[in-house]
Amino acid sequence: MLDPDVLSRLLSRALRNGGEYADVFCERRNLLTYRFQEGRVHESGLSLTQGVGIRVILGEAAGYAFSDDLSIEALLQAADTASNIARNGPSGSARSLSVGAIDVRAPYANPEGDRGDVARYVALIERIDIAARAYDPRVVAVNAQIADEVQEVWIASSDGALVHDRRPLISLGAQVVTLANGERGTGYYADGGRTSLAYFDRVTPETIACEAARVAVLNAEAVAAPAGEMEIVVGAGSGGVLLHEAVGHGLESDFNRRGVSLYSGRVGERVASELVTIFDDGSLSEERGSVAVDDEGVAGQHKVLVENGVLRGYMQDRLNAKLMGVAPTGSGRRQSFRSMPQPRMSNTYMPDGTSDVDEIVRSTRRGIYAKSFGGGQVEISKGDFVFMVSEGYAIENGKIGAPIKNATIVGNGPEAMTKVVAVGNDSRLAPRHYTCGKGGQHVPVGVGMPTVKISAITVGGTQGE
Repeated sequence: MLDPDVLSRLLSRALRNGGEYADVFCERRNLLTYRFQEGRVHESGLSLTQGVGIRVILGEAAGYAFSDDLSIEALLQAADTASNIARNGPSGSARSLSVGAIDVRAPYANPEGDRGDVARYVALIERIDIAARAYDPRVVAVNAQIADEVQEVWIASSDGALVHDRRPLISLGAQVVTLANGERGTGYYADGGRTSLAYFDRVTPETIACEAARVAVLNAEAVAAPAGEMEIVVGAGSGGVLLHEAVGHGLESDFNRRGVSLYSGRVGERVASELVTIFDDGSLSEERGSVAVDDEGVAGQHKVLVENGVLRGYMQDRLNAKLMGVAPTGSGRRQSFRSMPQPRMSNTYMPDGTSDVDEIVRSTRRGIYAKSFGGGQVEISKGDFVFMVSEGYAIENGKIGAPIKNATIVGNGPEAMTKVVAVGNDSRLAPRHYTCGKGGQHVPVGVGMPTVKISAITVGGTQGE
């Protein structure tokens, strides 16, 4: 995107007032979107963006400036702005750039893609509409959408590294509305990942449509959720949203360096049931949160966060890793060139346990089975969370019963992890459609877990109202 000589000049300019480290992040992003509604293509779009962000680090502080004007004058001005963090200091220096090759094992399938054929995009979303309406006569509305993106990044740093990464990302989704006996139900399902249109030869539009329609029908027939403290069985795959929000954010290094996470200063201590192990892995093939290199040029990698209940480490970007005296873990991520990187999750999940899933359910006297969550929020400093259950069922005397609606779960992440009493042998990653927000920035992520039983948690419901 920029000549290496220009990148070297920008790094030198950024360090002219001093500073310990500088980097230049160049981004080009191409996004195609199509949306199908009311039996026709309702919207289509092509978005092309590109720009450069320049950062200077000095101690705990960072100066940052960006420009979508790629003229040398505008870029030098951005470098000057970033350099002001170190004004009145001695000049810094940058090493000669050495172009780094991306490992051929980069976690992408067909990164060059098969993009641009409008007829193929339209055919996929039309098939969703047809399949969803054929699933059940109670389906009254179908929305289908596809987003196909290629992001290219070039990252040059004052330690002499220059790397390039080409990242595909595609998602095909369906939202279905049903009406039964005056009750509306909604269902959403999507899939995709770091791959291309060919992925939907394996996971077909019909599969996606029928799953969204199934959940919509179920929610139209659901009964009021129970309320009170009870056992909860969290479903494999999509239940990983709970792990991501309730625990994952608390293990990001910026919160821990500043001492605002309940996990701060606890590396080596027991923080969860001995049944709990948590990984974050940016190198998984095709997964939505995977990267060959993060947005600071560090390789995406496998990280052990919690092992048999013991905290082993945090997710680290370059700045926080330096300040904490450890190595970065490939966790520096940003929404775009307009933002500085932050330590973020990639694909966060629990591996297999040893319990049989049917036995987990049979051991539950009264509770709920939360198969998937519609979203939630967590307060990092306290670990308190609230989640909406998007697909759930009552459990009575060891049997899964009627579907429930309007259920929420309320609890504390670290406390909930100490109450894990069973971990199933069915671990898997969820369908690839999740996006994580932090500090006003949004990045694609993956979540997953096996079936997990928590001995007690507060469920908010409307039964009896």
